Amino acid sequence: MDYITAFWLALVQGITEFLPISSQAHLVLAGQWLGDVYQGLEFDVILHAGSLVAVVLYFRKEIFTMARDWLGALAGGEKTKDSKLAWWVIIGTIPAGVLGLIFKDAAEGVLRGEVIMGIALIVFGLLLGFADWKGRGTRNEYSLSLKDVLIIGFAQALALIPGTSRSGITMTAALFLGMSREAAARFSFLLSIPIIAAAGLLLTLDLMRSGTSMGWDVLLIGFVASAISTYACIHYFLAFIKRIGMQPFVIYRLVLGGLLLWYFL
Repeated sequence: MDYITAFWLALVQGITEFLPISSQAHLVLAGQWLGDVYQGLEFDVILHAGSLVAVVLYFRKEIFTMARDWLGALAGGEKTKDSKLAWWVIIGTIPAGVLGLIFKDAAEGVLRGEVIMGIALIVFGLLLGFADWKGRGTRNEYSLSLKDVLIIGFAQALALIPGTSRSGITMTAALFLGMSREAAARFSFLLSIPIIAAAGLLLTLDLMRSGTSMGWDVLLIGFVASAISTYACIHYFLAFIKRIGMQPFVIYRLVLGGLLLWYFL
């Protein structure tokens, strides 16, 4: 893989990882557009690492407070809203983690087709649009109940279907539960941290078994580009949805999904 290809794939990963438009679909399409490029396990690992570092840095204050209060509560200290939120992130990750292990082969095989991606982009895009139009709630992430978290957690598992968008489906569920746009996005981003970390770990284990042949210079370009673009995307996305909402992303999903179906059917 040359430097330019590595840069563009990392940029696609960084921009689409947290937008509700499916990073999986865009990476597959970008790979084909750039000449049927297969990015390989090692590059996939480094792109996930870049996105993980970016989201952890962006929410570093919130994560520190959650971790401190959670550990304090475990040691017998006072239970706080942040220790509770830490539990919600952990519990909300479990459904996607378990179902991901069970259906990993299907998600990477039979489901990974352009037609399925197109259908998922349209169907879940319409759901997001309806949730954004109907919801407009005021609840924040600290108001979530166990039932709410499980609903969002099981919704996250639907992202195993390429084209769904992990961030998109979790925000959709959160909006239906009456959360504000910004709170839905923040909780979705926090929920992504253990999922991205677990996915990166599994990819790393696969990589250790298969070995690596990609140069460190290419991997460094991928990591830096992914981390910077992810960080910028999170910042501007939160400001964007506060003013405008989700509808532009819904329109984009419908257009992209329609083009995929038109081209591949």
